[in-house]
Amino acid sequence: MSIIDSYTRIEKEIAAIAAASGRSPGGIRIIAVSKTFDESIVQEAIDAGIRVFGENKVQEAKRKIPNLRGDFIFHMVGHLQSNKAREAVQLFDLIHSIDKLETAVAVDREAGRIVKKQKVLIQVNTSGEESKSGIAPSSARDLADRVMELKNLDLHGFMTMAPFTNDEGVIRDTFRAAKRLLEEINGSLGLALAELSMGMSSDFRIAVEEGATLVRIGTAIFGHRDLE
Repeated sequence: MSIIDSYTRIEKEIAAIAAASGRSPGGIRIIAVSKTFDESIVQEAIDAGIRVFGENKVQEAKRKIPNLRGDFIFHMVGHLQSNKAREAVQLFDLIHSIDKLETAVAVDREAGRIVKKQKVLIQVNTSGEESKSGIAPSSARDLADRVMELKNLDLHGFMTMAPFTNDEGVIRDTFRAAKRLLEEINGSLGLALAELSMGMSSDFRIAVEEGATLVRIGTAIFGHRDLE
């Protein structure tokens, strides 16, 4: 199956799940995660009509993006180190992984340097796994409050990752916790944040049912990776 065939199949599946959940399919966007695939594969996807891509590492994106042609944008979906902020604001339309004030301040500073309003999400660790990045839910409100004070950042919502498990209940609880947190912070801070980045190739169906607006899908679009 070609890249665009896989993408279209997932798009149709998401639309059906959204409709069954009483949601508008138009409110859910697919991020085609192209990490480890070379630019020729990404260019094929762009030429086929895919527009939004995700990368996990700044250095990989920096190598690929200048060689691509057409109408596309990239999102940063991996962990972002503060010392990569300058390159990140030049490369990415949306950064999904702000998980500490230090990183937010660095991104704000570098966005200001190029007169850009950088769109960001706060990554929240709603699974409680020590191996995962993300701020604790109990600290997310304070970080959101501080990010809103930074004039060169535009906070859009939250990102989370579910555990790697076959237990659908655990996955669903992780996503529900993120949605509940978004609603609570919107209420307490008087905000209208709307984006929930959650769900990958193995669990995007559950994520859509639980309110995801951005799903980060790599393997199901591009195929299995030789390298991780």
